[in-house]
Amino acid sequence: MYSVTKQQMSFRSSGPLSGETVVPGDKSISHRALMLAAMADGQSRIQGLSPGGDVRSTACALRAMGARIEAEGPDTWHVDGVGTGGLNTPHAPLDMGNSGTSARLLMGLIASHPVTATLTGDSSLSRRPMERVAGPLRTIGATIAASPQGTLPLTIEGAAAAVPRHHRLTVASAQVKSALLLAALNTPGVTRITEPVATRDHSERMLRHFGARIEVAEEPGGGRTIALAGKAALTPQDIAIPGDPSSAAFLAVAALVVPGSSIVIRNVGTNPLRMGLFDALRAMGGDIVFDNERMVDGEPVADMRVRHSALRATDIAPQAVPSMIDEFPIFFIAAAFADGTSRTSGLRELRVKESDRIAAMAEGLRAIGARVEENQDGLAIMGSGGAPLPGGATIASCMDHRIAMSFAIAGLHCSQAVTIDSMAPVDTSFPGFVTTLQELHSA
Repeated sequence: MYSVTKQQMSFRSSGPLSGETVVPGDKSISHRALMLAAMADGQSRIQGLSPGGDVRSTACALRAMGARIEAEGPDTWHVDGVGTGGLNTPHAPLDMGNSGTSARLLMGLIASHPVTATLTGDSSLSRRPMERVAGPLRTIGATIAASPQGTLPLTIEGAAAAVPRHHRLTVASAQVKSALLLAALNTPGVTRITEPVATRDHSERMLRHFGARIEVAEEPGGGRTIALAGKAALTPQDIAIPGDPSSAAFLAVAALVVPGSSIVIRNVGTNPLRMGLFDALRAMGGDIVFDNERMVDGEPVADMRVRHSALRATDIAPQAVPSMIDEFPIFFIAAAFADGTSRTSGLRELRVKESDRIAAMAEGLRAIGARVEENQDGLAIMGSGGAPLPGGATIASCMDHRIAMSFAIAGLHCSQAVTIDSMAPVDTSFPGFVTTLQELHSA
């Protein structure tokens, strides 16, 4: 199934996947759990923390600003918080690695504290836009100097007395919303944020769990207004983080497209604002069932059962994009094996992720034999009707973990092996990805 040369790895068809597995802790929730625990006054215990490099970047930055974060085991951590308002100026630049979430959310956290910090990142992150967060944060009193392109490296001088605002977002972005909510923690008065379309609400749920005074009101047309009262005194918590649905997505699509497969993924987060991909896959005829549904620390969780299915093409409307924004690379793989032509639009945000995911996925799909049409904000993919694709190509991961994992899954149902030029980026979110695939093939 696999052959490895340095960081290069090849994936080929080797029969159905079966058995049970788990995926790493939800990356989005892990970032927020660390930050809110660092703002609490006392010790929090976090179980199931994502082991990926992105979350490690957040932990290192919080340590540099005064929080004490220590491992109890491989995925359990203790965080001794500094309390709201207690951040210290770090002695050196904060390295965000490849994590856009770390950079943007920490900008918000720092913006309302009287500290100064410089944020840096790797070459990929240093091409990603930061002005969408920096602009609103300047309106509360923060001073932010980015590169001429509006990217990292970036220096932020937080406001000694931040000003509460009503932020009306023109683009739906959970990261921008979350950065503003984190800034609101140490801002006296009520901060309000209106988003045009409801985006993932992990921040709102976790803020409530830590004791913040937060209210959410539905707006006409599907948007929401969130109001947070600061300065907020957060209470330490014990938190169990569910498995990441974005990681589960790769295994689910593998089971759907590889004939004879049947797997169970335990303890997956099922936040309704993260279920867009699974809703789409089920609309395509995918046999996906959620069992043992339950609530864990304010988040819905379930066990996911997935069986091989004959997929039908589908169109993804722009209003569905926020609920599956991170899962489009693996959706494109599912579409490549479906019957008919799947179309997407409203995906301009994908051009400024870890890579230009529209262009990278189009190029890779063509290389393995799929028929693809690329436009400015989406793709049209003509599926194989369930038949294997030719494969036999080497795919440029573009140092993007989701590109690498998506084409690894594609290789499992191609006539010839698909080689990924580097699987190193996968460490940012799913360090055990290859091992998990091997175990599901040997079960």
